[in-house]
Amino acid sequence: MSFPVHAITLDLDDTIWPIAPVIVRAEAALAQWLREHAPRTAERWPVEATLALREQMTHEHPDLAHDYTQLRRLALERMFSEAEDDVAFVDPAFDAFFAARCAVEHYDDSLEALDRLAACVPLAALSNGNACLKTIGLMHLFRFQLGAREHGVAKPAASIFHAACNQLGCEPATVLHVGDDIAMDVVGAQRAGLRTCWLNREGRAWPHDDLQPDLQFTTLTALADWLDAQHRPECVSA
Repeated sequence: MSFPVHAITLDLDDTIWPIAPVIVRAEAALAQWLREHAPRTAERWPVEATLALREQMTHEHPDLAHDYTQLRRLALERMFSEAEDDVAFVDPAFDAFFAARCAVEHYDDSLEALDRLAACVPLAALSNGNACLKTIGLMHLFRFQLGAREHGVAKPAASIFHAACNQLGCEPATVLHVGDDIAMDVVGAQRAGLRTCWLNREGRAWPHDDLQPDLQFTTLTALADWLDAQHRPECVSA
């Protein structure tokens, strides 16, 4: 399929790096910090209980479902309070978690492919997660990073896609959104009027009969190959 692409928005978690091992390491880093600095809280809240509390926060604060950072901080505040530890520990404890949250390990194809994509068209990060591209070291490849926390609403809401298009100065129909999540990325972006690329690294079956992604690849390298072929003059001169 051929169509004009003036800019690309990219999901982050499970698109540029796998998220599951990152969260495991981040939870372990938090648990270690608690053992060293707030042992009462560590004893009262083992990892399993911490995870359950984090889910409970989501149900208690549905208005913050888009804001993983605030939900995490609220959970920490309750943990310290119930263990009769100093709630001032929230900041350093969150910092320990977040440092590990941003210590991602990219998919093998990601970095080279991102370089190629960024040399061809403007890139923007569009994520429901709270990873920091500046901390990770990828911000130089992106025009900006727009998260659900900053926008106030998460994908698949059309408004976050439209906000990214406005910031890029592009009509939605000329922006390609790339992501792994069928509902959040592909369906959400398509209903917002963007072009879509499903990054299907696991070779899953597409579940919908009424809509299809414009593109489907198993790697970002394949997307970069497609973009090079479609936009060769621009990419060569970039």
